[in-house]
Amino acid sequence: MPISERATPPPPPSVPPRVLTVAGSDSGGGAGIQADLKTMLAFGVHGMSVLTAVTAQNSLGVHGAWELPVEAVRAQYRAVVDDIGVQAVKTGMLSSAELVAAVAELLTGTGAPVVVDPVGVSKHGDPLLAASALDGVRTRLLPAATVATPNLDEVAQLTGVRVEDETGLRRAAGAVLEFGPRWALIKGGHLPGDAVDLLTDGVEEHWLRAPRHDNRHTHGTGCTYASAIASGLARGQGVVEAVRAAKEYVTGAIARGFALGAGIGPVDHGWRLR
Repeated sequence: MPISERATPPPPPSVPPRVLTVAGSDSGGGAGIQADLKTMLAFGVHGMSVLTAVTAQNSLGVHGAWELPVEAVRAQYRAVVDDIGVQAVKTGMLSSAELVAAVAELLTGTGAPVVVDPVGVSKHGDPLLAASALDGVRTRLLPAATVATPNLDEVAQLTGVRVEDETGLRRAAGAVLEFGPRWALIKGGHLPGDAVDLLTDGVEEHWLRAPRHDNRHTHGTGCTYASAIASGLARGQGVVEAVRAAKEYVTGAIARGFALGAGIGPVDHGWRLR
């Protein structure tokens, strides 16, 4: 039975759906845990967190990163899931093979839909995933995913497939699906022209298009997109509906991204509230 069909029953109406993010901290507030929790609030769900790493970063890049011990990650996860429960889980920065293995094991026994954002590099090009962890992402983490959300750089890192144009998205999706996620969302934002993504389970195909906004302040886009999908799944939406709603939200957030510091600013997670 698919993981999403074994999910924890929806909570009473007075309690919002609960979503857990397992990811690193961004001290600049634009990506990582901080972006995830802001996105979850925007979607009306209760966000919870398992911190996997602390980074020192700002608009110019990542200046340092410190991974938390596996036992600290496992303890955070168990504390939340065993007492509060979850309706969806989103994973982000898992920098080492040990963390990937531990989180994959935890996800397998949770019984909730999982959105895997296989974070490989930061917006500034800083590496966030050890080469030794790639095999674990392929063989342990992706098989636990209800939806995997790689961008084109992450597709190349995981599969060796390099996408040069829109027609290559289908080939990329097929390569990712071979590792076992139920759905693959291949994000084509790095291609020229409209921002085109392909969502597929290998049978159905859904092409999601949005105009490209002339805005360089896009820090946190991937985290935001994945968290928005997880929020929709927690609210009881199907995968296609959740991804379409997330695409609309992240497009608006990119359009209203703003400058912070001297480099790349964040997307605006609160754009619907302004």
